[in-house]
Amino acid sequence: MPDWNPELYLKFAGQRGRPAADLIAQINLESPQTIIDLGCGTGNSTEQLHHRWPAARIAGLDSSPKMLEQAREAHPDWRWIESTIQDWRPAAEYDLIFSNAALHWVPDHATIFPRLLRAVSPEGVLAVQMPNNFQSSSHSVMKKAASDPRWRGALRDAAENIFIEPVAFYYNVLSKTAKTLNIWETEYLQIMDGPAAVLDWMRSTAMRPYLARLADHERSHFEQLCLAEYEKLFPADDQGKTLFPYKRMFIVAVR
Repeated sequence: MPDWNPELYLKFAGQRGRPAADLIAQINLESPQTIIDLGCGTGNSTEQLHHRWPAARIAGLDSSPKMLEQAREAHPDWRWIESTIQDWRPAAEYDLIFSNAALHWVPDHATIFPRLLRAVSPEGVLAVQMPNNFQSSSHSVMKKAASDPRWRGALRDAAENIFIEPVAFYYNVLSKTAKTLNIWETEYLQIMDGPAAVLDWMRSTAMRPYLARLADHERSHFEQLCLAEYEKLFPADDQGKTLFPYKRMFIVAVR
């Protein structure tokens, strides 16, 4: 899959930053010494972690060279690791393992979530936020567009690159190891600049597996099909704004 587009991703930095802040607010650690931000991207959530715990040694991990390039430019003195979450094997335990909107791209949650919790120090925390809106109308639009005969074969199974389980699944896989668990969902009503902004939001994240399989001349056609549906689902009001519901899942596990 092509590398991430930091500029497009950061177009919605405010909306993407709020779930990270809400997750951090529920982490009851006074002074963790070591923190890692898995799937740190350009380092926005890493910055929030630093503001909350300025004395901690903080590292960020991401598989995207372009995202990490921006992170390093902003904070050259911090530790940035280029790796997938699947391949990451820490040499020592961390007081806080944090992941904001990354683990839904990683398969085999039955294995990886317990492994991440075991990498947390005793009384430390695994804190995770994942989008949980993959059954929403915005995703149904992409699946419908993918069924177009022009590219049906190329886009078969494209939606299966997302990995997320029901809430009860995470309770079951973590409760055997966690000392305490806090799991909840929040649906954000994001105020967007019309349906074109909804398209850009989807292009920057969940639409990437679809676009990656299409030729250059096909991508714009696919995007226009989606935009036509978003204009029906999320019409702009007289101020050019639309509400874009977006559900997210949060997990805070204390080892």
